[in-house]
Amino acid sequence: MTNEQVIALIKREVKPALGCTEPIAVALASAKAAEIIRENCPCCPQWRLKADFCLDIAVSGNILKNGMGVGIPGTGMVGIPVAAALGAVCGDSSKGLEVLSGLTPEAVERARQLVSQGKVRITVAETEHLLYVKATVRADDDTIASAEVDPQAYAVIEDDHDRIVETSFANRILMSSESAAAVKDRKEEEYDLTVKDIWDFALSAPCGEIAFILGDRDLNLALAEEGLRGDYGLRVGKAIRENQKEVFGDDFMSFAMGMTAAASDARMAGCTLPAMSNSGSGNQGITVSMPVIAYALKYGVDDEKLSRALVLSNLVAIHIKHYLGKLSALCGCVVASTGSACGIVYLQGGSYEQVCAAIKNMAGNITGMVCDGAKVGCAMKVASGVSCAVQSAVLALRGTCIPSTDGIIEDDVEKTIRNIGVIGSAGMKVTDRMILDIMLCK
Repeated sequence: MTNEQVIALIKREVKPALGCTEPIAVALASAKAAEIIRENCPCCPQWRLKADFCLDIAVSGNILKNGMGVGIPGTGMVGIPVAAALGAVCGDSSKGLEVLSGLTPEAVERARQLVSQGKVRITVAETEHLLYVKATVRADDDTIASAEVDPQAYAVIEDDHDRIVETSFANRILMSSESAAAVKDRKEEEYDLTVKDIWDFALSAPCGEIAFILGDRDLNLALAEEGLRGDYGLRVGKAIRENQKEVFGDDFMSFAMGMTAAASDARMAGCTLPAMSNSGSGNQGITVSMPVIAYALKYGVDDEKLSRALVLSNLVAIHIKHYLGKLSALCGCVVASTGSACGIVYLQGGSYEQVCAAIKNMAGNITGMVCDGAKVGCAMKVASGVSCAVQSAVLALRGTCIPSTDGIIEDDVEKTIRNIGVIGSAGMKVTDRMILDIMLCK
């Protein structure tokens, strides 16, 4: 892949996201459907705050799993119904994964009313897509309902959290495009990236062309600092930072664990600050970057070296996710913390071979950590992932690497990465269904 293609890949997969991206994808689809009604019905532009309407939301099991228990930014509420209602009431689909930025108390109260009145219905869709949302909005306001057209619209999202593949109004298709999966299948031969390519790009790309990645630091560091200031979620990051003398110590590992977990604490509890996401996940974006940022803060790394480390860590995570898929039963912190381990190796003067060793150490350590939905408890998994990342990096720098005689590890790092992907995407399908069944039956 050319430098231009790699940069385009980073910009496509590393972007700001406000709130957990599964309910945000629901909000985005709802917002688009509501906008279609507003654009096609002879009514007041502000009808969404005033009119009566119903929402039917069909989602894949993985979307449901990751949206059931997570906080919705600026609302003090959790779950997909309120995210769907907010999208229809005040969402702006042009903002993508920041669709709910700029919430007002009036909009939050209207969304709360719609949910409490039973106007939002959530069902599990019969679909092969792991990431799927179909949001149907039906306007019941008398003025709109009396129009000659059917005041009903839907928007469908598939495979990527912000990829709208179909829209409809009054039972007429307005737009239809290939799903991300179809595009991926058609263009699979165009993906030609390896860890060696990533390493070479991170070290050689002109600094000015990759400086944009420092936006990662701006967003995720602000989120971490907010998590330490407030009382968000389980306060995992705060606990680590406040117990550094008695328990954790004042070392880099504790600092990185505390900062990363604090950002996750804030995000999963509904903080109104955006995260810089990776591969459609804010928590993965936090985990892939904050340990690297923490190292730069603690040891005074300059911006050029930090930008190269962040490019390396983000691209390694994107590379692994290429084989794993956007959603699976495998916890995303496994992938993201593997990326951050590589960034730490680079910042400590490590070589390409040591980066490969860090990836193998991570694969042999926490592969198999399950994803049981997005929630405040994710901050604990994030902290565990950071701890493993630092351990793996330190061992790699000492020349220690899990050998190919062990488990899923192979001499070829690319084969090891593919093994992770196969385990998470195919091997854990039954696990994924079982986790969802347990969550729905509680």
